Amino acid sequence: MGASLVVLGAPTLAAAQTAAPAAAAAAAATNEVVVYGRGQVRQIETLTPKQIEQAVPGTSAIKVLATLPGVNYQSSDSFGAYEWATRISVRGFNQNQLGFTLDGVPLGDMSYGNDNGLHISRAISSENIGKTELAQGAGALGTASSSNLGGTIEFTSRDPSHEFGALGALTYGTWDTQHEFVRVDTGDVMGGGRGYFSFGNQRANKWKGDGRQQQQQFNSKWVQPVGPVTFTAFFNYSDRKENDYQDLSLGLIKNFGYKLDNISNNWPAAVALANGYEALVHGADPSTVTFPLGLTLANTGPATDPWDAVYFNGSGLRKDALGGIKADWEITDNLSAHIQGYGHHNTGQGTWDTPYTPSPGYTYGDPNSTGAPISIRTTEYDIARGGVIGAINYKIAGHDIEAGFWYEDNHFNEARRFYALDANGDNRNNLNFQQSPFFTQWYGKFDTTTTEFHLQDTWRVTDQLKLYAGFKSLDADSKADQTVGTRLPSGEIKASDGFLPQAGVNFRIDGSNEVFADYAKNMRAFQASNTQGPFSTTKVGFALISGTLKPETSQTGEIGYRYHNSTLEGVITAYYVKFDHRLLTIPQGSIILGAASALANVGSVTSKGVEIAGDWKFMHNWSLNVSYAYDDSTYDNDVISTASGTPVVVMHTSGKTVIDAPKNIANLSVNYDDGSLFGSVDFRYMSKRYFTYENDQSVGSQSPVDLTLGYRFHASDGWLKGVDVQVNVTNLFDEKYVATVGTNGFTARGDYQTLQAAAPTEAFVTLRKQF
Repeated sequence: MGASLVVLGAPTLAAAQTAAPAAAAAAAATNEVVVYGRGQVRQIETLTPKQIEQAVPGTSAIKVLATLPGVNYQSSDSFGAYEWATRISVRGFNQNQLGFTLDGVPLGDMSYGNDNGLHISRAISSENIGKTELAQGAGALGTASSSNLGGTIEFTSRDPSHEFGALGALTYGTWDTQHEFVRVDTGDVMGGGRGYFSFGNQRANKWKGDGRQQQQQFNSKWVQPVGPVTFTAFFNYSDRKENDYQDLSLGLIKNFGYKLDNISNNWPAAVALANGYEALVHGADPSTVTFPLGLTLANTGPATDPWDAVYFNGSGLRKDALGGIKADWEITDNLSAHIQGYGHHNTGQGTWDTPYTPSPGYTYGDPNSTGAPISIRTTEYDIARGGVIGAINYKIAGHDIEAGFWYEDNHFNEARRFYALDANGDNRNNLNFQQSPFFTQWYGKFDTTTTEFHLQDTWRVTDQLKLYAGFKSLDADSKADQTVGTRLPSGEIKASDGFLPQAGVNFRIDGSNEVFADYAKNMRAFQASNTQGPFSTTKVGFALISGTLKPETSQTGEIGYRYHNSTLEGVITAYYVKFDHRLLTIPQGSIILGAASALANVGSVTSKGVEIAGDWKFMHNWSLNVSYAYDDSTYDNDVISTASGTPVVVMHTSGKTVIDAPKNIANLSVNYDDGSLFGSVDFRYMSKRYFTYENDQSVGSQSPVDLTLGYRFHASDGWLKGVDVQVNVTNLFDEKYVATVGTNGFTARGDYQTLQAAAPTEAFVTLRKQF
């Protein structure tokens, strides 16, 4: 994931008007990778396609964000595509407290089991992403998101080329990884329109255990000018199937190592584990019960039972169709408008072969049972949402005024179902959608209507001074209807705030120096599903909180300095964040067993820190890119329960570090690119992270290294014309560490089966040809 150059972004309007033509030409000729937000009133960075091109093909776009200051990226696979274990957090805010969009279309919070969106790796092939923009503290007011407490990540697809052409790419690597991608650009056609169509296919064996991860994607985009209006339409489809990696605990890692995983190739062992559990349920003396694979009641640790240490199988299945059309209208020289409609449909299942629910036909102790002591449990998702985004912009007397809106109607269905396995376990495939359940535990329908309005003004006071102010109003109303099951609640809950302000200033000291500062307040809407948010509690619990529960809010302040000259670019930002009305979901039992949760406002969080990033072109064709972030995010309060009528401290969290919030993150990349030969060595450091609220359990630091090396051929004709070859090696020194924490949630204290191991050293070779 190397970078050949880091520049500090597009110049301000005044700077652009006075820039020397030679300097402008030189800037245009560079291979920009990271663009820091020169002229912006907030901390902001933009990654160009160059960064994604040098990553392993098929890599999720969020993985490349890990090079930016303040970004905590985690994944148990090399691609960042395995959604159960892929996470990104910024300044102590986790993924479901950030906002994500693609071409302006909301992606929800991109969490696993997302109730109002989809992951970027399913929304579009990484080869078709034009740029990725991160605002660490305060995203733009017009961002269509109801979850952006801690910043926004906006993905933009590449525009179709004006010239006819095609791109083909083949990748082969470790674990029989195969990735094929082809894209055809139509070039300009009659009427001035242009478009592209692409198909991607990726499949790989898991790096441990048994199973496959695969995806097929189709992307298309068309741009059509009609007089003063430019229409843009897109349609993307994804079919993703991935076998799971097993969640680990510190105890499991200590006793069995990082490679402990599901046993999809060992049905007898899975049956023996389930039978051992059944023996204990039926009153057997624990000292007489034996388990396979060297597992015992003692050696799996205090957080795990033997039958939970490994499962027979599990998977995530997702099919998504996402499309939209936008009209951009230049009404006059000073007045413009755009309006955009979009739609998204998702069908998904998360499967788990559970030893807790035997299949029909199983009888304990009967060797002739026709059913297995295991069944397939699913969580099933169905999203149908549509929305409209619009804005009008007017420029007058140094003012750039914008008013806009976002409306979305989202229908989300979620069910918990069980499917039978026969005694041999050979009648089901976890990579196929399950059909004909023998039991539905619950089924809920959720309707959420979201309305957002914003008004802002950017005022160019002088050539050096720019002021910005605005606000947005957000209203998200969710209704739940439980059609099957009696435990979970039906009802309605709303998150609403009519005035969420932002303000900022940018002062350009001279052609190389500028300072900026900003403030923003944001609110996060409630999640609406049976597995997350207020509706995941019991009927009694929901009745207690529905009238008093407050949505989470944040107030962010930043101040920063940017510098640039011909060889050195840099930015430093200090921030202070107050996060109020923190919502804490406390499972009332095992998460994997689907226990109900208690949800409550439990106080606030204070975050403060410093981020530094820079690029030094220290020699011809060579550059050094560095970033460092220090973050101090702590809970301000203990967690108090008043269930007994008397306040009782149930979690001693006051002054404790926020879970999964490392205090130190550093990146260093040494890059070379002479136009033909290119490469980079990328080093990343992350300090320890806590995975209990009381900070009694943590995982150690990590410092993986990645390597990229490639060559571009410059033949004028023949098969080598437009060809380049690239080699990627991830985790070069085979470091063993915990990559992701919190895959199975977090607890107050004690070891817990909620960790995912990092992938070992992997190597990939890619051949590309541009036609």
